[in-house]
Amino acid sequence: MMISIQPINVVDANVLRYLKENIETIFKGVNIDISNRSITIGNRFFDERRRQYISDAILAYLVQRLSPGYDKRILGIMDADAYSGSLNFVFGEAFINGPVAIVYLARLRPEFYDEPEDRELFLLRVLKEAVHELGHTLGLRHCYDRRCVMSFSNTVWDTDYKRPFFCSKCARKIFINYEIRATHF
Repeated sequence: MMISIQPINVVDANVLRYLKENIETIFKGVNIDISNRSITIGNRFFDERRRQYISDAILAYLVQRLSPGYDKRILGIMDADAYSGSLNFVFGEAFINGPVAIVYLARLRPEFYDEPEDRELFLLRVLKEAVHELGHTLGLRHCYDRRCVMSFSNTVWDTDYKRPFFCSKCARKIFINYEIRATHF
C-alpha cells in the first residue's frame, strides 16, 4: 500500500515531513511519500458567511481529481478551518473505505484556543488526526476505546487524550482487511 501526503494550498513543509516520518512508524511496511505539487483550491470551497471551508465539498473534489487506485490512499493537509454537514467544525474527514482523507490544521493549534504556541503539541495533534482519518480510509469506524486513535474527537482535548496508535482491536481489523501491520498499544 502507498500513502501520499498531499498539501492543499500552502502548508508548512516541516509539518509534512513530520507526518511522513511518524506515519511510517505507525503503518509498518506502507510506502509514504509527500507530493511535490500542492493543489491550489483558493476560495472555491470557502463559505464566506461561516468563514470556514466546506470539507465535504473539498473531499469530493479531491476524490474526483486524484482518483487513486485500490492500493493507494491520499492524505490531504490544509492549513485552514473547515466544517461538514451539520458539524460546526471538523479536524479532518474521510469516507469509510474511501481513497482520500483530509486534515485541517487551524483548530489543532493551541493558539486557536488562546493558549501559548506549542509546536510539539500541535504536531502530535496533527499526527493523531491524520492516523485517525487514514484509519477511516482503511475501513475503520469510530472506536469506543477513548485512548484509541479511532475514538471520535468532539473537542481538541479529546484529541489530546487519545494516543496516536490503534487499539489492538482496530489494528487487527486493518491487518485482516489490508494485511497492514499497524502499531497498537
